[in-house]
Amino acid sequence: MAVTNVLIVGVGGQGVLLASTLLSKIALDAGLDVKQSEVHGMSQRGGSVSSHVRFGERVYSSLIEDGTVDVLLAFEKLEALRYGYTIRKNKGVALVNDQRIDPSPVAIGLAEYPEDRIYPELEAQAANVITVDGLGLAEEAGFAGAVNVVLLGAASGFLPFTDEQWAETIRSTVKEKYVDINLKAFELGKGAVG
Repeated sequence: MAVTNVLIVGVGGQGVLLASTLLSKIALDAGLDVKQSEVHGMSQRGGSVSSHVRFGERVYSSLIEDGTVDVLLAFEKLEALRYGYTIRKNKGVALVNDQRIDPSPVAIGLAEYPEDRIYPELEAQAANVITVDGLGLAEEAGFAGAVNVVLLGAASGFLPFTDEQWAETIRSTVKEKYVDINLKAFELGKGAVG
């Protein structure tokens, strides 16, 4: 099996690290070699957070080289734009939570949010750009904080794991009181892509 490169990006507090843990665990449980690496930045202050997850028969490095991301999971639109260059040109997939969270420079008026650049630039790089109302679906599942699992559900069709494997990974990883919400969030995300 070739190595699959998944880059998960978002803003501090959106659950990038839990999503990375779930993806790494499902790959490990499937008997694959897995490497994972995170960059926290100013995550506790709403800053950019990214996690590299690579899995396959044999993986030698935890970091994904620019231009080799197979699946970009972006929990916020500007973060998708920030990491768009990492996507495998005309082959990779970008799954984007269509949510705007203004970074500090935008919030205090020192910069403008590049709303009109985001999707055209992603579409010029990726083979497929899919937007998901992650926040709306997470709220429908019963917890706004489940955006991360909604996006994993949306990505599941592009990854080599069964629904049963995902369900088992969620059950064995998240706190028991959040299992049902996360299972529902996953299904809603999967359904959003069709």
